Amino acid sequence: MRARDTQALEEATVSYAVIATGGKQYRVQPGQKLTVEKIDGDIGDTVELPAVMVVDDAGVTAGGDVVGRMVTATITEQGRGDKIRVFTYKNKSRQHKRRGHRQYQTTITVDSI
Repeated sequence: MRARDTQALEEATVSYAVIATGGKQYRVQPGQKLTVEKIDGDIGDTVELPAVMVVDDAGVTAGGDVVGRMVTATITEQGRGDKIRVFTYKNKSRQHKRRGHRQYQTTITVDSI
């Protein structure tokens, strides 16, 4: 990337970014609250997530290595999601099983891109 291109990216106003965490991609903006898969850390810690794509006044910049920007977020809550009921049933054999699962989740607030 040339210095002129880098300077143009720094001066542009960021509309939103796409981040990847926990095997999923999320569209985020500064100030947004988001619930994602578990991220290690305590409440109040700051985490940096790499931006996959950034949309700003200069246009769209995509590609993890090309973007070179980080999304800074603060961990606001650690917990578990709602219980999901899993019911397996086999016909004519009187066999059924009920299980439950609660996924670990982290709630973050996006500070800056």
